[in-house]
Amino acid sequence: MDSDVEESLRKRQRKNPYFVDSSSRKNFMQEEDIRLEITRARFSNVLKRHGELTERLSRDSDKMVFERLQKEFDAARVSQTEEICLDGEEWNDGLLATIRERVHMEADRKTMLGDTNMVPGPHFQEKTTYKVGSKVICCLEGARIGIQYGTSFPGGPCELYHCVLESKSFLEKMTVLEHTIPFFLPIREAENDLLSSNAMKFIDYIGELLQAYVDRREQVQLIKELYGDQIRELYHSLPYHMVEFVLDVSDWLQGNSKS
Repeated sequence: MDSDVEESLRKRQRKNPYFVDSSSRKNFMQEEDIRLEITRARFSNVLKRHGELTERLSRDSDKMVFERLQKEFDAARVSQTEEICLDGEEWNDGLLATIRERVHMEADRKTMLGDTNMVPGPHFQEKTTYKVGSKVICCLEGARIGIQYGTSFPGGPCELYHCVLESKSFLEKMTVLEHTIPFFLPIREAENDLLSSNAMKFIDYIGELLQAYVDRREQVQLIKELYGDQIRELYHSLPYHMVEFVLDVSDWLQGNSKS
């Protein structure tokens, strides 16, 4: 009798190669569920390790760098004699060249004052800060250019980030000396691709990169706040450019079945 049933199933499968009996379908679904759980477990472990790495890399040393740079930027803003707000075409390569020239002139002036009793002229005492959108650009001690990036999300401002550029002379290319930008954002790649050829584009790109990161992060937080009771699991990469979540749709299914 069993052989007749098996033979009947084989005939049906030969006639319809897509035919699968219920037990085979059930086994297949169970295997898929197991594979999915294994993948989730591996992904969860990777995210856990990333979280630990993030915490380790953002401990006291990074906080100290942020606090030190923030104090430098605050001091530069306090000592400024003028703040110029730039818009559109006013922010250009020529202005950036002027800023570079100023920081080197300031460094040379301090060197001369250290060697002689020269009295600085009024043009040396000018300290100008430039504001371009959410960026603040100022001259820091030691022939350095500092850029402070402000980020925001609807509802208010978010974090501040810093990037300090340096060049040995006005004619040499600039390099990133230090920064407080999250380590998982590609600042070094941007430095290699853009800074030596188009410093203005590099400065703007880093601002866009930071704002995009903050936007993604805050959107995920908003999803958690709005749908937290429906989300069973939520995973995301460190830059938040990949997000995966599992929704609990049992209430929705029950509501539809009643209607």
